[in-house]
Amino acid sequence: MTTVDAIVLAGGRASRMGGVDKPAIVVGGQSMLEAAIGAVAACVRTVVVGPHRPDLGPEIRQVQEVPAGSGPVAAISTALKALADCDFPADLVVVLAADMPFLTAAAIDALVARAVESGADAVFAADESGRPQYLVGAWRRTVLQTGIERLDAPVNQPMKALIPEHALLMPLADVVDCDTPDDIARARAQAPPLTLDQARNVVRHKLSRLPSRRVTLRRASGAVLAEPLTAAEALPRFDVSAMDGYAVSGPEPWRVRRDIGFAGGERPAGLRAGEAVRIATGAHIPEGTEAVVRDEFVRADGDGLHRLPDTPIRGDIRRRGEDWLPGDVLAPAGTPVSAALLSVAAAAEVSEGLVRGPVHARIVMTGDEIRSEGPLHAGQTRDSIGPVLPDLLSWCGIQPLDRVHLRDTANGFDEVLAQAVDCELLVIVGATGGGAADQLRASLDRTGAHLPVHRLRLRPGGSTAVAETRSGTAVLGLPGNPFAAVATLLALAPAIVEGLTGRPARRAITGPLHNAADISGPAPRITPARAVPEGGWTGDPNIRTAHLAGLLDRDGLVIVPAHAENGAPVEFLPLPG
Repeated sequence: MTTVDAIVLAGGRASRMGGVDKPAIVVGGQSMLEAAIGAVAACVRTVVVGPHRPDLGPEIRQVQEVPAGSGPVAAISTALKALADCDFPADLVVVLAADMPFLTAAAIDALVARAVESGADAVFAADESGRPQYLVGAWRRTVLQTGIERLDAPVNQPMKALIPEHALLMPLADVVDCDTPDDIARARAQAPPLTLDQARNVVRHKLSRLPSRRVTLRRASGAVLAEPLTAAEALPRFDVSAMDGYAVSGPEPWRVRRDIGFAGGERPAGLRAGEAVRIATGAHIPEGTEAVVRDEFVRADGDGLHRLPDTPIRGDIRRRGEDWLPGDVLAPAGTPVSAALLSVAAAAEVSEGLVRGPVHARIVMTGDEIRSEGPLHAGQTRDSIGPVLPDLLSWCGIQPLDRVHLRDTANGFDEVLAQAVDCELLVIVGATGGGAADQLRASLDRTGAHLPVHRLRLRPGGSTAVAETRSGTAVLGLPGNPFAAVATLLALAPAIVEGLTGRPARRAITGPLHNAADISGPAPRITPARAVPEGGWTGDPNIRTAHLAGLLDRDGLVIVPAHAENGAPVEFLPLPG
């Protein structure tokens, strides 16, 4: 059986792209390095050559050619040395550059199969024009090693210096390399839009985490724990009464002492056998207490205190540490700083914590035709969503900062993106389509922003984009139509918060959509819905996107899968009250 190792070249200077980290550029929801690693997933071992990348798993061996950026031949030589340290080197070595976003495992399998069947020294991919791609090839390991050894030095050598005499070309449809910004733009245009679930997963894992900071927890509402919350004190801190009643010792009847134990008061003196002391809920029980008997379970007479017949025998004592002990984890990292967490922290004597967030957002309304205040002029329309976006953002766990209006200009977004260093998120409404006035995508490319979500496979909302600027600010580009903007915000914004803060994905609310067949089509749809008494929802088959009237008297939105049948399970997004 032929074995195969893989070498993925993920370095280089990317001089034609301004020196950006080209393998990390996202096309179609994954970086080009991820695409390359996925294409060689069936190989026995994979070596990635380039700068160290902490997000790669331990099964990937990482090396760096010396000096860094000294060319593909030097990188291959370094990788072969790493593979030589492994037991049982493979017969074939796949060499692949991490700049081909559409290359698939099936294409690499076909290349390897051709190399095995033909017995050639190497088989290289040929693109649609017939041009050989020497950085997509399957080599005989011994041939590749001999080629390296023949050179005086591998540094700054051209790939053609390694090409063996007995090599074959194999046409592959997926060979589209990206060497320039225009190549990236074309690749993104060709990439299929992401499903909503894909987009959510991408932003959860591709957006940079916010830096952690240690703060007073009661001042961190909306933030998320960056480390577990551990108890500083036990709860209860000492043995306490669980009920109003009597602390008793020994057999009845008990002689009731005159002192009383109050919560927060001094601990009563220790009990002797046959004694009882009146005690309140939460009071420190006296030493020697065997049980607390509730008020309703006892009677007092001249002989003392007696337990009523047929009453249950209960201890009604909360022992020290019954709820937690010092050092116990009370909430894992990723837990939101909510009212419940603040209460737990106070009970555990914890005042500070390491948190990420909260996420602060600036709302950017775009378009010359939009007017917030004052009389409308010819061709203008009222801003009907800007005023409600702060409440919707708060519902999604985002704290709105302010709202600005951006006119339609060729370079207006460049300044907005460059100045977005005082917020963690820009929410931009409009300018996400392909029209002449839709400048957001061009500005993102121009300013070197990272674009993990280029489009959505969702109606409405297909033009939605998620990006990250070079300074680390996330960008959510929403469609300009009010309903499309609101629906996509509610569907995607919580996942952005999760990506920025490390909060775990929220549990989806699902149930049957009774009229799904009336709504579904070839693409997933999002539409308003009402709850029905028997459970589940009925959705609106038709919705106008130019206003929010369709949300009146509705309980929420439903995300309807393509070609869904009546009763199909759907995800429900509740609307804020």
